[in-house]
Amino acid sequence: MGASDRGGFRENRIAGDAPHEGSGRMSMNDGQPSPAAAAETRPRSYRGTMAYIYAFDLAYDMRREPLERLLGRPMQEYSIGLSKRNPRRLFFYRPQMVVLPPERRRTDCGTVEIQRSVKLFSVGALSIQVRVPFEVERIADLVAYHELRFATGSLEEEVRDLGERVREEVAPFCIRPAGRLGEGEAYTAFCLEALPRGPDRPALRAEQWLLNQRSQVAKLLMEEAETAHLSEQQVAGATRQYLSYFDDDVVVLDWDAALIVGAQDSLDDILHVMELANVQLVELAAYDHILDGSLEASYRDVARRRVPARREVRHRLREIHVDLARLSDELGNITKFFGDWYLARIYQMLSGRFHLADWHRIIDEKLKTLGSLYELLQQDRVNFWMVMLEIMIVLLFIIDVVVLLAGL
Repeated sequence: MGASDRGGFRENRIAGDAPHEGSGRMSMNDGQPSPAAAAETRPRSYRGTMAYIYAFDLAYDMRREPLERLLGRPMQEYSIGLSKRNPRRLFFYRPQMVVLPPERRRTDCGTVEIQRSVKLFSVGALSIQVRVPFEVERIADLVAYHELRFATGSLEEEVRDLGERVREEVAPFCIRPAGRLGEGEAYTAFCLEALPRGPDRPALRAEQWLLNQRSQVAKLLMEEAETAHLSEQQVAGATRQYLSYFDDDVVVLDWDAALIVGAQDSLDDILHVMELANVQLVELAAYDHILDGSLEASYRDVARRRVPARREVRHRLREIHVDLARLSDELGNITKFFGDWYLARIYQMLSGRFHLADWHRIIDEKLKTLGSLYELLQQDRVNFWMVMLEIMIVLLFIIDVVVLLAGL
């Protein structure tokens, strides 16, 4: 799946990551490069789009009736595109989404036109995606886009405000909605349209470019300054998981960010898969938090001696068990990826990066603990009624003896 075992990376360090063209000949008049040479040695620019993905837990669950409008815009179903990278059987879960009109905004990286989309998932989750175009001379210049700021505040603050508006509007369609948005999960994708190239040079294969520029790519994904000296082990760890379909595209996946080169015909679907994994992460974290609170309360309540209190605990434990079983099924339904399709492999890599299997394992173990507590309370209940029956039998025996003696 990944490329961590493909013979390792080449040990070449490059001072600049953008290719330079020209012979560098100097003019004899002023000792400066000629205009033609200066034009040839000017770095080629990297153009593309930043995709900021935010996921929030909205509610315990959502009603299955579709929403017609959201934020004043008509809702639509997300449908996956037709590409050789994607499965031919369209069994993907289709969340409802709304695309907001583009806006021109001033940022600390210049004035840009941003695009925003909002997706609602039936598991009670919200995903907001913000796209911002960029053009830089070097990969290192993209580090500044990690913490993008608008003139009115940070991107995260604006996304949270938008999320709160969505939460208030969809509250009537939610089952046990959240009083406010929680911490949420953020993921950043750097989407390059293509690799820069010179007029007389053939296009560089994306995979080879990654191997050559792995140090710069690692610094970008890890939000490290250009002058940072990352160890070879850290560089290899940040860039070891990547996939390439054609010679001119590659997707590099890390814990907090990803780099997508090319793949413009499948860019929306690749970002959608990232949204799915991010939604799973935020939902698993939310239910893990619920389980922590339930276990703490259950440990305390189990120690009580009052029967009514234990009856409430049994009822709550049974309810939580059913709820989390339903959640597990629904989380599986929104990520049905079978086979060796390109999108499925991207999801599998992201799942590994996000440690989703570990989250599932932790939740399953806590569910087993809750199940053990439920069985313990059930056994206590059975023992209680067995004792009561024995007492009743003894009482009936005593009454029978009293009646017999009274008859004499």
